[in-house]
Amino acid sequence: MALSGKLTKKLVENLGAGRHGDGGGLYLVVDPSGARRWIVRVVVKGQRNLKGAPLRTDFGLGGADVVTLNQARDRALEYRRMAKSGLNPRFNAKREIPCFEEIAGQVHIDRLPTWKNAKHGAQWINTLRDYAFPKIGRMPIDSIGQPEVLMCLSPIWTEKHETARRLAQRIKIVLDVAKSKGFRSGENPVTAIHDAQVLPKVKVKVQHHKAMAWQAVPAFYTDLRTRNAMSAKALMFACLTGSRTGEVLNAQWSEFDFEARLWTCPADRMKGGVVHRVPVTDEMLAIIEPLRAMQSDYVFEGQKRHTPLSNMAMLMLLRRMQAESVTIHGFRSTFRDWASENTDFPREVIEMSLSHKVGSAVERAYARSDLLEKRRALMAQWSRFVSSSSIDQSYEGSA
Repeated sequence: MALSGKLTKKLVENLGAGRHGDGGGLYLVVDPSGARRWIVRVVVKGQRNLKGAPLRTDFGLGGADVVTLNQARDRALEYRRMAKSGLNPRFNAKREIPCFEEIAGQVHIDRLPTWKNAKHGAQWINTLRDYAFPKIGRMPIDSIGQPEVLMCLSPIWTEKHETARRLAQRIKIVLDVAKSKGFRSGENPVTAIHDAQVLPKVKVKVQHHKAMAWQAVPAFYTDLRTRNAMSAKALMFACLTGSRTGEVLNAQWSEFDFEARLWTCPADRMKGGVVHRVPVTDEMLAIIEPLRAMQSDYVFEGQKRHTPLSNMAMLMLLRRMQAESVTIHGFRSTFRDWASENTDFPREVIEMSLSHKVGSAVERAYARSDLLEKRRALMAQWSRFVSSSSIDQSYEGSA
């Protein structure tokens, strides 16, 4: 039968910052950050501190997210029995050490609210599931050292270097969290492997998104205009705004101020996590204004009512148009090239039109304007070029 005390499971989950006693020297410590851990205070019989007083010591029993209330009571009782018999729990206690997979799962749950979307959260744990759990998942967290980490990283270090790099970061986080909970000690083996340059250096060639030459855009846009599919409307809008796929497909009518000619994309949909204001040109308005009659929540509605187009809709359209050498994201590069080669707008205006950060953190702290009106003029000029009837070259086969 489990021991009883003052605390309950509900209290453990909801008590505020501070030290909360359960009785018998067991305490739940809640940090200001919300982290919860167990400690037990015991007096070791016959042992004294440097001042000659009875040796009273606090011992960590693990985080409350890993160690349950009943488990903490059982461990506290074990520590008190040892102390009463003159044994110092620091050297005599047997702790139940969780395995790597258990700690990783808890870290994943704890961090879910901090990820930009569910997809990123799934990618985080899936990398560990595919490459770490089969090798070290069931190992006690305190027994994982450099050889065990290398078992996970070495097979994919050169062939899947970016995946391996992310895997290393995630293993490091799990081991750091385990250390903070008292389940590990010493240097993180991932850090040691990195500092010692155990793994070979891998030169990764940067893969840029395939982009259409800016001279070919008017012909491509003219072709799009002949198509009635919603994906064509979305692709036209993406091309004109220089926005990313997710920003366009998830656009909602509530984000538009038609009187001010402004589309405000919220921070949670932006890669940089900052609100981005996009000036709406006449050509953009001509695309979306007729769509208001659908009375949907989303500007570019998919097959189901009040849901956006699929992420693949615009890409599949490009394939049907035989423009397979082009990506949606590549139109941002196309706009950047056109603006640099054909306009006199300052670099910061062009970069801000693409929602890029400009300058150092200090410079951004003082230059807080998003240069909206200057960007409005730039986007108007881009819209006129894209929708012009002059065609300099075919878009087919352009790269």
